[in-house]
Parts: sequence; structure tokens; C-alpha cells
Amino acid sequence: MPPKNPHRPFTPDPELLSLLPTIKGNSINRLGSKTKARPEMVFWAPNPDDIEFGEVQKWFYKQEPPDPKLMAERQKRQEILATPLPDLAPEASQYTPDEWTSKLNQFVVAGDCERVGVAHMQPEWVYQHHETSYQNVIMLGVQHDYEKLKTAPDLIAGADVTRQYGRAARSAKKVASWLREHGWDAEPVTGPMVGKILMIPPAIECGFGELGKHGSLINPEYGSGFRLGAVLTDAPFATTPKRDWGIDDFCTRCKVCENACPPEAIKADKQMVRGTKKWYVNFDECIPFFAKTSGCAICIAVCPWTRPGVGENMIVKMARRAKRQEEKNQQPV
Repeated sequence: MPPKNPHRPFTPDPELLSLLPTIKGNSINRLGSKTKARPEMVFWAPNPDDIEFGEVQKWFYKQEPPDPKLMAERQKRQEILATPLPDLAPEASQYTPDEWTSKLNQFVVAGDCERVGVAHMQPEWVYQHHETSYQNVIMLGVQHDYEKLKTAPDLIAGADVTRQYGRAARSAKKVASWLREHGWDAEPVTGPMVGKILMIPPAIECGFGELGKHGSLINPEYGSGFRLGAVLTDAPFATTPKRDWGIDDFCTRCKVCENACPPEAIKADKQMVRGTKKWYVNFDECIPFFAKTSGCAICIAVCPWTRPGVGENMIVKMARRAKRQEEKNQQPV
């Protein structure tokens, strides 16, 4: 029997319900569609008036208590975003693709971010209201403070989420600036507001982790306790390999996030979304709680992989189990 959920039963706020559009968010996301398609913006619009759920997004902002730490972190992020990029140097530096990718480690060593990777751009990552000619996507990961994250949906966790989005923005601006100073055009992409591309698919492609049942990335070292930033560029980076740790299979048997989700928006099975069968969080069930609490993050906080040190131990155990099974399968009948 799952542990008692302190947030259930959850009843959506009547005022929020009155602001919901006629169209479902799941429809915008093309839940159930077997046809490949580029994503559409459903929430986190830079201008809420541009989306069907704009009034819900505005209501979300009104729910935020005037917490000084949260507001300070948000102000820092706005200052980072407002900082202009340097002019493009007239001469482009020339390195091998492997050298370019290796040079990204300087931003990890400096503490700007905790993880870097590179993927080739794929058309299905680009939002329908955007276009890009850049060929490569540099992904950046910044780690949460677990002690703060585990308080979700408390404001302590919310302030750390905002802080990490700020770190991701700063990292993306620094990498883009570095590339421009080396004569290669680059464009930073930061969250939580929708930019040109989806963040999770290229992060999976470049080896950051696997998609979890809760709809977020899971990395063996950081679990789901990290945020993403990106840089678009044509600089000739070598890509970093996609990796499979067996996390996807683990999620098929784990129900921790499923049981912890207040509105029961996390489902037991994968679903078809824009032509791909994958884990998907029901947007229309999630958003009433998410908006009411000014963000949630419960699912990534309770994920077993997110607890420090747990994921790496699980990878070792899973590898041993897989090896034993392989040896067993090889034994003559």
C-alpha cells in the first residue's frame, strides 16, 4: 500500500477552473497522435497573451507569495537575461570537433554548470512558432540543492528552482559569449520560459539521462534534481553519445512519483505523443495544482534517483543483476 499522500484529495480552485480555455492542453501537446510533429507552446509563454492557457499563466503569477528570496533570485535572472552578448569576432577560431567539445569542460571546472553535452539539431525539437538554421545544440545542466528541493512544493524549493534557472541562464550566456568571442555565432536558450527549442530531447540525445515516468530527465548522479540551459551554434562540435542506464525499465516498475502526484497526473504507462510512445504527464490534470502552488516539483523531489548517492548505487546493482541474468541465459538447458 502506498504511503498516505498529504496533498490528496486535491480539489482545483474554482477561479482557476473558470479561466481554463475550451481546448485541452493535452490536445495542444497532441496526446494520442501517431503523427510526428513539432511542439506547440502550451505554457510558460514569454507573452501569456500568445497562448490558449495565457489566463491560467497569469493566475499562476498571482498565487506567488511575495517571498524576498524568490523575488531576489528572479531579479538576478532578469539581469542575466538582459545582459547583451559581445560582438561577433571577425575571425573564427579553428579547432577539431573533439577539441571544441573538450573545451566545454572549462565551464564545469569553473562551477558555471555541472554537466555539458552536444547534440546535432533535429527539426522536431524546434517549436512551431520558431525557426533556426543552427546545426548544433550545446546542453548545460545545473544541479539543485537537494535539501531545499525536497521541501517541494514549499517556497524554499521554489526559490532554489528559480536560482538554478538563473544559473542555467548565466551558463548559457557565458558559453554563447565565449563562442562569439571566438568568431562563431551562438544563441543562448534558457528556461523556464519557452525558447526556440525543447530542452529535454536534446539533453537525452547528448547523454544527460533518460526520460522518467514523471516527464523529467533522470541522471544517475543527479536524479531529476537539475535544470537545463542550451546554446545554439554552428561551431563544429563533436556530439556526446546518448546513454542507456536502464532507468526507463526501472520506471516501469517504480510508482513513487505516481503515488506522490497530488492530482494523479502521472500515469502507469507510456502514451503516444506526437508520434512517439513515451512517458507523459497529463497536462490538464497537473496544471491546476501546479498553478495553485506556484510550481510543484514534488515528483522530481521524491524520485528515488534524486536522493544524493542513491542513483549511482542503483546503477551498480542493476548492472550486477543484468550480468547475472545474462550469465543465466547463457547456461545450457
